Amino acid sequence: MSDFQGMEELLQDFLVEATDLLSSVDNKLVDLEKTPDDHGLLNDIFRGFHTIKGGAGFLNATELVTLCHLTENLFDRLRNGELVVTRKVMDVIMDATAGVRNMFDALGQGVQPDPAPQALLASLKQAIAGQAESAPAAEAAPAVVVPAAASTQPAAAGPDWGGLLQAVTNVPLPTPALAEAASAAPAPDMHHEVAGKSPDQIIKEAIGRRVIDKPGYQGPPVSRREGEKTRDNTIRVDTARLDQVLNLSGEIGLTKNRLNALRNDIVNGNTEIDTMAALDQAVSQLDLLVSDLQSAVMKTRMQPIGRLFQKYPRIARDLARGLGKDVELVLVGEETEIDKTMIEDLSDPIIHLIRNAVDHGVEMPAERKANGKPEKSEVRLEARQEGDHIVLLVSDDGRGMNPEKLRAKALEKGLITDEEANAMDERQSFNLIFLPGFSTVEVASDVSGRGVGMDVVKTNIHKLSGSIDIKSSLGKGTTFIISLPLTLAILPVLLVELGDQPFAVPLSMVREILPIQIDQVQEVGGSAIMVVRGEVLPLLPLSSLLGWAPERVPEYGVLMQATDTSFILAIDGFAGREDAVIKSLEGFRPKGVAGVTTLSNGQIVLILDMKELLTSLGENRGVPRSTFILPESAAA
Repeated sequence: MSDFQGMEELLQDFLVEATDLLSSVDNKLVDLEKTPDDHGLLNDIFRGFHTIKGGAGFLNATELVTLCHLTENLFDRLRNGELVVTRKVMDVIMDATAGVRNMFDALGQGVQPDPAPQALLASLKQAIAGQAESAPAAEAAPAVVVPAAASTQPAAAGPDWGGLLQAVTNVPLPTPALAEAASAAPAPDMHHEVAGKSPDQIIKEAIGRRVIDKPGYQGPPVSRREGEKTRDNTIRVDTARLDQVLNLSGEIGLTKNRLNALRNDIVNGNTEIDTMAALDQAVSQLDLLVSDLQSAVMKTRMQPIGRLFQKYPRIARDLARGLGKDVELVLVGEETEIDKTMIEDLSDPIIHLIRNAVDHGVEMPAERKANGKPEKSEVRLEARQEGDHIVLLVSDDGRGMNPEKLRAKALEKGLITDEEANAMDERQSFNLIFLPGFSTVEVASDVSGRGVGMDVVKTNIHKLSGSIDIKSSLGKGTTFIISLPLTLAILPVLLVELGDQPFAVPLSMVREILPIQIDQVQEVGGSAIMVVRGEVLPLLPLSSLLGWAPERVPEYGVLMQATDTSFILAIDGFAGREDAVIKSLEGFRPKGVAGVTTLSNGQIVLILDMKELLTSLGENRGVPRSTFILPESAAA
């Protein structure tokens, strides 16, 4: 059993390293297309493919070796000056890297990949011979995953680790057997070489199509709960950070010994001033060391966001080619670090934003030229740290958004009323694109137009306790601004009280704390409101949100901003600010509770999910004014 576990670890290590290496190769290929005479890039790409081929050979992945070997031969001719980098050659190479990524998916399921499509192998051989033609895109990408013929183990029983283990232990390094070229005629020259692909195909191939997306696939061979998403739970940590954690742990151990010695002195009656001063100093030192250790441990969770960014240049390049546009994706701030748990959840929202920028934001080259703009458009993906938040920007230099047209389209679709449209400012008009079902496209395509993409973006960002804002200038471009907490493990909270029970609410949502006076509470449309500096805000008692019976009239209100809604949370009191270490509730999560934390006095406090509590109110987000007047206060 341990042999199989060791084989699985070996395969997973290969896939992690090779996937990162292939993503780096993809980015360098995009750069090579811009600077075809850069021999340094060619050498780096050649070495990357050679490394992948070596690992594939060790795993006896013969078909992967074959595909890598052919592609490596093409790179070898390019770097020796025997061939020239052209757009057709680059398209063949890009199809080959997509095929390699699909084979990684097969290995990830514990089976040997099928041979690469004959059309792709033929295109590679033609390119090596100096007769590059674009492979039929629809045939070049998919690599259908089926168990290797030699395996007799049924798919439901799990991955065929035995076959892979036998390949490693008993089979020597294979000699690549090159597949014969297909007899089919080469694909006809098209307006652009990826014209046969739909934008949705382009995106899926650029990311690496998963076998679970393939028609007829019934599920992974490994036992897994239905619908469960596989996540990468591994993390790479700089050894210098681990050394810092180790050193701090040692310092804490020494301080603990010092505290034990002082405790013995005090128990034995030594309560002199020097002993008490030493105790105070040791406690202060321990407090400082624990804070440093907490910070150091948190840093081990941080990863450069460049590891998330590295797959987007290829996606933007392929999508732009498919749409007939000339787009350059500029990456800024790749060294900015972000919590590892956020990286996977940010992948889809950023893909949606880049896709919309390329599809909707930037104009066709002819239109840009007519408007006095350079034919090549620029999409910018930027990351930076601002205080305890990470800010991501996705911007383009395209046509921008017209708020009047957005309001008109929302009215046409029945998403807003005339009164709401007339009351909207520019910022609120831009936010209409986040409404479910909203789209300005008349005919839906594979890439956009169904009104779900931006809704998904907003939902996923809010799940990460973040916010998204839009800035746009007509004719100049649009910028999406995403703000995220530096980490999800530690959350600054405000402790509020309902009776004697404390609760924690995210401090990022708190604008200010106000006293509540009953004579200032008004009622509009059956709901209690307060007017704060001319702003009409609903007044919501925490007791009503939690379904508790009120015991007294709330004395304080917390002015909170939740997404695009402001309200006043009525509470009995507050107990200050804390940096909460969030503990999730596994298997049991009450509605409206994001997690729990432990205070310095050992008390366990619930962290409230204000967005979920607000949603539970339904359409009528308000309570009557009488809620704030108990019978005894009314009589008084």
